[in-house]
Amino acid sequence: MFKKILIANRGEIACRVIKTAKKMGIATVAVYSEADKDARHVSLADEAVLLGPAPSRESYLVADKIIAACKATGAEALHPGYGFLSENEDFARRCEEEGIVFIGPKHYSIAAMGDKIASKKLANEARVSTIPGWNDAIETPEQAVQIAKDIGYPVMIKASAGGGGKGLRVAFNDKEAFEGFSSCRNEARNSFGDDRVFIEKFVEQPRHIEIQILGDAHGNVVYLHERECSIQRRHQKVIEEAPSPFISDATRQAMGEQAVALAKAVKYQSAGTVEFVVGKHQDFYFLEMNTRLQVEHPVTECITGLDLVEQMIRVAAGEKLAFTQDQIPRQGWAMECRINAEDPFRNFLPSTGRLVKYQPPAANLEQGAVTLAGAAYANEAFGGVRVDTGVYEGGEIPMFYDSMIAKLIVHGRDRQDAIAKMREALNAFVIRGISSNIPFQAALLAHPRFVAGDFNTGFIAEHYGKGFDAADVPHEDPRFLVALAAFVRRKARERAAGISGQLPGHEVAHKHELVVVQLGKLGQHVHHAVQLGDFDAAAGTLTVTVGGQVYAIQSQSKLGDALMVGTVNGQPFSAQVERSSARQPLALRVSHNGTAIDTLALLPRAAELLKLMPYKAPPDLSKFLLSPMPGLLVQVAVAPGQKVLAGERLATIEAMKMENILTATQDGVVKQVLAQPGASLAVDQPIVAFE
Repeated sequence: MFKKILIANRGEIACRVIKTAKKMGIATVAVYSEADKDARHVSLADEAVLLGPAPSRESYLVADKIIAACKATGAEALHPGYGFLSENEDFARRCEEEGIVFIGPKHYSIAAMGDKIASKKLANEARVSTIPGWNDAIETPEQAVQIAKDIGYPVMIKASAGGGGKGLRVAFNDKEAFEGFSSCRNEARNSFGDDRVFIEKFVEQPRHIEIQILGDAHGNVVYLHERECSIQRRHQKVIEEAPSPFISDATRQAMGEQAVALAKAVKYQSAGTVEFVVGKHQDFYFLEMNTRLQVEHPVTECITGLDLVEQMIRVAAGEKLAFTQDQIPRQGWAMECRINAEDPFRNFLPSTGRLVKYQPPAANLEQGAVTLAGAAYANEAFGGVRVDTGVYEGGEIPMFYDSMIAKLIVHGRDRQDAIAKMREALNAFVIRGISSNIPFQAALLAHPRFVAGDFNTGFIAEHYGKGFDAADVPHEDPRFLVALAAFVRRKARERAAGISGQLPGHEVAHKHELVVVQLGKLGQHVHHAVQLGDFDAAAGTLTVTVGGQVYAIQSQSKLGDALMVGTVNGQPFSAQVERSSARQPLALRVSHNGTAIDTLALLPRAAELLKLMPYKAPPDLSKFLLSPMPGLLVQVAVAPGQKVLAGERLATIEAMKMENILTATQDGVVKQVLAQPGASLAVDQPIVAFE
């Protein structure tokens, strides 16, 4: 076994690998860029080596620097994580030549399976069912259009070296095929240094289901069941689960056996994933193979009790798999939500900056721990919560890398138990300073079709195609949120009553009537009359009546804590209640199950006076192009005096490895350019002013 390994990655996956290495008694070396000098993975590792400047092409993608770091620290092996150089055959070969063990498949397997064109040809030769398409690299957009016509629309235009949703477009007509080819090729060249693009038939209403495989150097290959990854937004996975609620045992076995046959054909050693697109009649087609660890590997670890990183390390060290296919369990149901630094209410634009508060839910699962196997499945405390993260409170989310904050994983007895656990864990996940996609995740988990398991890869586009709005998260009991606001207000009054030195006759008095004003847009507020019982400060109990509904609330959470935990009518809950001065200086924001409301808890007279307050309209900003996200201004495409038409490109902003093009919403004339290329922009910073 290795004594020391280097992790050629950053963020949560670097922390994840370090955790297993420590469990195995292996010393670890982290590498980092200047932007990551204070990152969590750097502090967790035994040693750390600076690679270079923040951009990944000058740090995490420079093979020479990483190999030099291995030699300087005496690391015998290297784990690439996912992304960056994890599926780069040249890098894997170079490691082998330099005497460094690459903890992943051999370079020839990466070459055969990591390249989508080569892997599809190989799959055809192995008689694995594949999607109709053009498997050779395409040279011109005109050729792309002709091929797309021959296959029949819709088609998928994909970069051969692509992955993670990068270098992929769906075209429904000639115009989209022409533009998609050029865009896909440019993105592939910039992201992967390989601009080869191919086209295949796009299967409508498909499921994306993948098989996790594991092979050793002795010819043994097994499959560790499937993962359901159909909940995707713009080809990026949002929620993953294992097993799939859709396929039968017979389909599972057939897909698994095909995946194993494919892996054996290229002498695959290590963990890998064979992705399939599955039709509504459970007909399945080989899509691609990811020759690395997947982001969503924890759900497989939960249902099998295996630590996939440990298995990768053991295989790389030459060990045989310690189990056979029929010894791999499939217990319970696991689910993973990707918690990303993005604003779902601003069309999921990146949100970078400092994590002012970061408090994940209490976790009681570790990856592949022995407590997940055997008798533990029968016990009442089955499953639990796991958080894989690479950040910490006070740390920065930089603009140079992907948007992931954490992966939230739950393991339940069955699918409904897993959904319930995930909803509660999301309620308890506190993130402040940047926006996150937690409200969107909560909405997905509550959607009737998701709960029923009735979805495909078009689910998000179908239900949230026009964007995501707070109205898309209907709360099953909105009066409960009002009751929580009243509870916190009453608790604050209790504390105020205990302050010494109050004027006799003017002490803080407790009232049994309140009005909770739910603040609405454009000054359209909703008033809720609330009746309060007697507050028991020692027990933290209060009965709140809203609209005839009684809520017996008990909570010992302190005022000022963002997270409030307790029970309501005997049932446990987690919610977030805190000051929200963005709307009103004394407003309380209450969040639960993805729904957030801003409230003022007032005495009845004060609520009447509030109705008389004039509404102050926000300033008119329609004459400005505002930056919708923090990021780097790459290009300003207009100049003062220039006439622009609706839909015309105005500027390009780069954030979290993605280029975002800003276009004109209406015709106009440019008055002034307020920001220059190279500037770091804040949210809502003006870029262009119009006449």
